[in-house]
Formats: sequence, C-alpha cells, structure tokens
Amino acid sequence: MSRAARARRIAATAAYGGGGALGLAGGTVAFLKGQAMLARRRVGTPTTEPFSVSGWYGPSHRGGDPLRLVVLGDSAAAGLGADTPADTPAVVVATGLAAVSGRPVSLVSLAVVGAQTSGLYPQVERALDLAPDVAVIVVGANDVTHAVPPRTSVRHLGQVVRQLVDGGCAVVVGCCPDLGTVEPLPEPLRTIGRRWSRMLAAAQAIATVEAGGRAVSLADLLGPEFAARPGEYFSADRFHPSSLGYRHLGAVLLPSVCAALGFGPDPDAAPVAARGEHVAPIAEVAAEAAEHGGAEVVATTVGGRDHSRAGRWATLRRRIPIRRPPEPSTDPSDPASPHPEE
Repeated sequence: MSRAARARRIAATAAYGGGGALGLAGGTVAFLKGQAMLARRRVGTPTTEPFSVSGWYGPSHRGGDPLRLVVLGDSAAAGLGADTPADTPAVVVATGLAAVSGRPVSLVSLAVVGAQTSGLYPQVERALDLAPDVAVIVVGANDVTHAVPPRTSVRHLGQVVRQLVDGGCAVVVGCCPDLGTVEPLPEPLRTIGRRWSRMLAAAQAIATVEAGGRAVSLADLLGPEFAARPGEYFSADRFHPSSLGYRHLGAVLLPSVCAALGFGPDPDAAPVAARGEHVAPIAEVAAEAAEHGGAEVVATTVGGRDHSRAGRWATLRRRIPIRRPPEPSTDPSDPASPHPEE
C-alpha cells in the first residue's frame, strides 16, 4: 500500500474513532513501547525549563492593532533546549511576523513539555479565551515515542484544529518531524520511527487541511541536516533541537503563518511548477510533503469544486523559508523589538 493510501486510510478511520498502529501486530507494538521507554530513560528528565516568551514583539507605538499569536504543542513548540528566548520557534515566528506585517504581535506560548496530541485540549481552551488571530501547533513526536496509534493521534489533532478554526482562528500545524536520526532511539525503533513519523505527518496534514488549517512539513527538522551535523542541530540531550535547530524550525513555519494572515508576497498565488508546486488530491500532496521539509499543504479548488473523486483538492507549496529572521532589538521603534507582556 502506498504512503498516500495509508495516510488517507489513517485519516479516514480516525474520523470514526478507529485504532491500530500502522498494521503492526500487538506483540510488536508492545516491544516498541518497551524500546520507547528505554529511549526516554536515555534522554532523561529535562533539567531546564523552557523560557517564558509570552509578550509583545514589534512596534509598540505604531503599526495598528496587535496580531494575536498563540503557540501550542510539545517541547519543540516550547523551544526546550534553546540557548536564549530569541532562538525559540515562537519568538522567531513572532518577530518575523511583526517585521513582515509592520504590526506588533502579542505572543502567548501555551506549549507543554511532553505533551501528546491528546493533551492539547486544555491548551486550546486557554487559547480560545484569548481570541487569537493565528495558532501555531507543533506536535506528534511524543505520540511516536509513546507508540500512540496514529489514528488516535490524528483524530485528536483534527478535533483540535476544528475547535480553533470554528473559534475564528487561522491554524498552522507543524507536522511530526522525522525521528529516524534521533540517536537515543534504539534499533529497530529508530527505523520504524522514521516510517511511523512520516506516515503520521502525512495523515496529520490530511486531518489539518480537512479541518480548515494549513499543514507544514517538518521532515528536515530531524532530517538530513540534523543527521549530517548532529552536534550543531541537536541540544545536549541529543533529542531536542539546539538553538540553530529551533531557528530552522521557526524559519520553516513563518512563511505559512504570514500567508495564513494574508501577509507576504502573493500568499494565494498560483502554484509555481518550477518549484515543484502543484495541485492534486490531498492524500497525494500530503504524502509528498512528508518527504520535504517546509512543504505546505493547503486546501484549494479546481473548476469551482473543492473535491475530486479521490478526495479534497490541495496545493503543495514550497514557500521560501526565512533562514535568518530579524534578530530581536532593544529599540522600541524596531519592528523586531520585544516588549514586556501587557
């Protein structure tokens, strides 16, 4: 069965409460859960806490009403292991969005270290109380390392995205990264983890778009660059990204966040074939995106129709990552300057 077909089946059965774990036998799943426990012992309990990054970023006395940004998810969303607050994905996105929009950004990070997708509901409730303009979600790695059945994980994600969208919020989901290069994962969990995480990422993209959000592939977050330069892209625990890795993550998410709010160059322009962008049924697009970090999956229409016989139409975009977002400044007139939370 192709990855597109499997991802489509995972997402479809998730809507009806299905279970299962990539068709693995119960004994195999139990073995992998044991290996996952071993990996968590190797990583150990974090000795630090994520930085508190909630606050205002960008122009404080000009630029109009602030854009309200909330960040939800797990330790990657929280930036656990970053050297400074400026290196966390939330701040990279907030400062970049302020620079692109010319408006202040009110950032609230609600991410929780160790969160699985099933644990997002309290974060969503708090987020909706803030009436955000856009929510960024990064989640999925803990579902894989805890051997949560993909259909269960995807079902929760679809419900979470739907709640936010119904609350009037744009949603950008950073899908599960490729865990195949994480050194503390023993074999065969590492090999199966690569397959599992990419399959989950494709199914997450389908569920996100079906619920009204945009999905962004994070395959490269723990992919080739991390495998080639683990000392630079991983932090000391060899599991969480380093500051460089987190800046890479924020740079990948930022263009889609800007596009979701209508900022940036031609956010709704036609796909550019020279960049590998195209329109296809969503399962095909999601499976392809899972292989390429930074690829965005977003709903579209063809001939006035949003569905084909093979499912919802979707566009695969390869938005250019902002590799070096503006550094935070202490000048309050600077669009990238952070301000105390108000």
